[in-house]
Amino acid sequence: MLKEELDVYLPLVDDDAVDALVRRPNGTTALVQIKARSRDVIPGDAARFSAIDHPAERADYWFIFYSERMDVMWIMTSGEFIEMSNRNRKGKNVGKRSIWFNGRRRDKTTGRRGEYVKPQFKKYVATDFRRIENGI
Repeated sequence: MLKEELDVYLPLVDDDAVDALVRRPNGTTALVQIKARSRDVIPGDAARFSAIDHPAERADYWFIFYSERMDVMWIMTSGEFIEMSNRNRKGKNVGKRSIWFNGRRRDKTTGRRGEYVKPQFKKYVATDFRRIENGI
């Protein structure tokens, strides 16, 4: 975000699930939660994000999800996240949300299993932060 010259502020504590605040050119502010997966996660889980506490939609609240192994970033509004994620109905993380952006399949030419972006999540793939900057 800094490389794109966005006006970014970092809170001193993460009490409200906000990792960054972005002041837009029009003067409004976006609240951002950042989630990332390392390249060392087990095969098939490169873009699996679990146990996210987000019970209700929040205005001008954004999620950035990043998979290091896939080198893919997804950007979603709070409402989009609620619509596309699953709410845990039982277990220790009841009420929390999970989203799994990737699938796993065998490449027909190499025979190797690899991860790919599930089709329903392709529209959230981002290469920059324009959605947050412009509030769209």
